[in-house]
Amino acid sequence: MSGRARSSAPAAPDGVAVIDKAAGWTSHDVVAKARGLLGTRKVGHAGTLDPDATGVLVLGVGKATRLLRFLQLLPKAYEATIVFGAETTTLDASGDITATFEMGALDPVVVQEAASRFVGDILQVPPMVSALKVNGRRLHELARAGVEVEREARPVHVSCFEVTPTDDPTVFAATVRCSSGTYVRTLAADLGRALGGGAHLGSLRRSAVGEFTLADARPLEAIELLPIEEAMRGFEVVAVDADLAARVAVGAVLDPTALGDRGPGPWAVHGPDGKLLAVYEPHRDGVRRKPSVVLA
Repeated sequence: MSGRARSSAPAAPDGVAVIDKAAGWTSHDVVAKARGLLGTRKVGHAGTLDPDATGVLVLGVGKATRLLRFLQLLPKAYEATIVFGAETTTLDASGDITATFEMGALDPVVVQEAASRFVGDILQVPPMVSALKVNGRRLHELARAGVEVEREARPVHVSCFEVTPTDDPTVFAATVRCSSGTYVRTLAADLGRALGGGAHLGSLRRSAVGEFTLADARPLEAIELLPIEEAMRGFEVVAVDADLAARVAVGAVLDPTALGDRGPGPWAVHGPDGKLLAVYEPHRDGVRRKPSVVLA
């Protein structure tokens, strides 16, 4: 008896990749290329990085795409340069100059003091060149069409905004650590105005997304897939026994004692073998624990 041998397709990959994005690539470009390199359509990113910016771009692959909503909320860190004396249409070096200012020799102490006013909980108006949607259209699409709309200021948190002089008296280096949703180009423009003139962002490099740093990042052509457990790096991990793992695998809502005395969540729940089973969050009743994502 003869028969045709069966061939099975390789399992679709699951995990997280940390890319050191090159300048000139959109975040969508990186996702599209990664799909080809990894052989799967299920790839997404954890937060847009401007085309001219470089640095950390976190990708979720396969089942890890379901975890991206947690990663999108992680704080960010940036290294930037701020050019004083000119404002641009895009608030960065890619735009056309709209105004120039004679700001003289800037005193580093004065510049840092002005920057410190933007540390803490602040309100920030999103730039027109952003991916936010207004009436169903992204702001950058409206900006390209020559349309400018009113934008409401949004609360963001800046934990660090340090500026230091460079060899060019009009350019300062900046280190920024901030909440998700903060626009560094807006910080640069607002700092210029606070100093009685104007400024724009000269360059931007994202150095961290949560606990994912440049030390983890690889060029796109050398993409490296980390285990799916790494996707919840920095979140509290709860290890459960086999009996509780069986309940977690079917998405059971748990009593507060089941996961022990924990922080505010979300919690990455691991089985006895160390595999990520699910992500749990507080239930709306404020007492129990509910599954947000079940991967088992």
